[in-house]
Amino acid sequence: MPIFLRFPLRWLSYPLVFGGCAAFMLWALYAGVPYWPTTPVVAAVGLLSVAGLERIQPFREAWLEDHQDTATDLLHMLVNLSVIQFTAEILARLGDAVPATVRLFPVESPLWLQLLLVAAVLDLSLYAMHRISHHVPWLWRFHMIHHSAERLYWINGERRHPLHAALMAGPGLVILLASGAPSAVVATWFGILTVHLAFQHANLDYRLGWLRHIIGVAEIHRWHHKRDFADAQVNFGEFLMVWDRLFGTFYDSAGKLGEAEVGLHEKDYPKDYLGQLTEPFGRDLTSQG
Repeated sequence: MPIFLRFPLRWLSYPLVFGGCAAFMLWALYAGVPYWPTTPVVAAVGLLSVAGLERIQPFREAWLEDHQDTATDLLHMLVNLSVIQFTAEILARLGDAVPATVRLFPVESPLWLQLLLVAAVLDLSLYAMHRISHHVPWLWRFHMIHHSAERLYWINGERRHPLHAALMAGPGLVILLASGAPSAVVATWFGILTVHLAFQHANLDYRLGWLRHIIGVAEIHRWHHKRDFADAQVNFGEFLMVWDRLFGTFYDSAGKLGEAEVGLHEKDYPKDYLGQLTEPFGRDLTSQG
């Protein structure tokens, strides 16, 4: 990589790719463009852009290699994105049916404000369930799948058991459903979050400067995946780091990962998709956190 390209790729990758995708999705929301297929297509472009950038400027060269995980992670991504998007769409459409007389969600507010409210509710739900999943043994059994990755790259942000993915977002979705949040706003946020999660786990040497204290980017989140996890019970935020700061779980780990390995201590954890789906029902574990 020519040195004159390293700096712009390091500092402009996230703003241009994530920012561009988010801006297009927000435009589509304002323009009343149907969610399908516009938002999923834009999200796919964002994911493929991250995958391409990893090849140009990886965080770790070794993480570019297949660790007998690519096919498994692709299946996780396809299943989970389908399940989450379908569930969000159905639940949010039920929210559309909430009578105006009992609707609590501020549908008369500007769309950008509605989107921020949806983002805050869902992100708090994701933070809470993520943190709880590190301390409740039966939830940890399901969450282990996500932490079983022995490298971090654009796909494995979606390496999750589908039941756990539903549990993570469930409380926030129920609140939004009950309050009558518009389905288009909820679906748009899920599209934006999908692109962000690819960056959060990306094997890409990129930076966000002081914004890492607000947004959960890779240089903060990688620490959370350390194999030696005693000091890694931090940085649970999916998008916002606000909750970690409020509840004392934020750690500025930028530049501190070194050569530390990621993954689980358990060497016998399944690498195939079906094995990972069934593993939580047969494993007897104590909490990681």
